[in-house]
Amino acid sequence: MDLKGIMNLSTTSTDNVTELLVHIVKFTERRRQLLMENLIEHDHEDFIPKDLDVNGFADLMTVAVAEHVQNNRILFRDTETISFGSDGLFNSIPLVDHNAKELLKEDKRKYIELQIARFAENSLNNKIAQQLLERVF
Repeated sequence: MDLKGIMNLSTTSTDNVTELLVHIVKFTERRRQLLMENLIEHDHEDFIPKDLDVNGFADLMTVAVAEHVQNNRILFRDTETISFGSDGLFNSIPLVDHNAKELLKEDKRKYIELQIARFAENSLNNKIAQQLLERVF
């Protein structure tokens, strides 16, 4: 199943866990794009590395799963940087990655290693969510 098909699932799915997995796929796809920009654009003079609120998203997913376990439903709550809308809409606002910004100034090699490690972790999270979705269908 391709990403476009996965992104459309949340509008037709009634399964709460499937909706949660769809949001994880969407989040990791957006983060992948941002991390690629961090790698590609890092040599530009005015470049500032960004990332999504990974810990905030993980916290939201944890609360959603706890709600599912307790009440057999999932409630997605919005934060300042992450919002959920009707019909599976989802938005996450990129934030300046201050740690990566400082690392880029101090040691470009370590900055690139950090971005690659984040990219690898994010890719694994995406792959796991996609494989779990494929098992549902």
